[in-house]
Amino acid sequence: MATFVLVPGFWLGAWAWEEVAAGLRDEGHEALPVTLTGLAERADELTPEVGLDAHIADVVGAVESAGPGPVVLVAHSGANMAVTGAADRLVDRVSRVVYVDSGPMPSGMAGIDFRAPDDRAELEKTVAEAGDGWTIPVPAFDADTDPVNLAGLSAERLAEMRRRGTPQPFATVTQPLRRPEPLPGTPRTLVLCTIPLPAVRQMAGSGNPVFAMMTGPEWTYRELPTGHWPMFSKPRELASLLAESAGPESAGPE
Repeated sequence: MATFVLVPGFWLGAWAWEEVAAGLRDEGHEALPVTLTGLAERADELTPEVGLDAHIADVVGAVESAGPGPVVLVAHSGANMAVTGAADRLVDRVSRVVYVDSGPMPSGMAGIDFRAPDDRAELEKTVAEAGDGWTIPVPAFDADTDPVNLAGLSAERLAEMRRRGTPQPFATVTQPLRRPEPLPGTPRTLVLCTIPLPAVRQMAGSGNPVFAMMTGPEWTYRELPTGHWPMFSKPRELASLLAESAGPESAGPE
């Protein structure tokens, strides 16, 4: 049996992992979904000061409260920064980090630095005009305008994401992540949904500093072709991949 700490991406809370957590528990594992400060049922804690440090502390606290044994730490999407920061601090507690359609960032980079200049400018405009200057509003989640990321989601699920989503603190995107040197060699798994593995390897080989972080002997890879929200579009399949990542057969690069 493994213990999984599941951290959702932007706008979501622990509720987003309900079906995945059920799948893991059905296979005999412990699953502990996390809600980060200022989101979902913790929305009343949202302030302009909530940033990456607060979310790292949330993840550290979740791991430490999971009991004395090793933990598999799972990050979806924008949770990559908080999970990476926590894993860097908890080398003796985290047996593996799993990035779901996401990945770690180099030291000194903020989440917003990963965006192309036009996308970054559009995000900053949205935050200024609709987010009071310090939150990222919940997106429209419109499958017609974003068919790749929202693939596999029903109209009912999209409506739920709009209804239950809560604004994301902008400081979690603008605060850089400071990482130790040398980086810990914690085993890591990349679950690829919207970007195929050959594309990741091509971008890493071309010198892209972010994708270069996703290669090395500590990495394994799993592909789950679907949209960017596999906990909704393919929850049982995602649960099975996570369970596999905790087993001895996951060791070694592929």
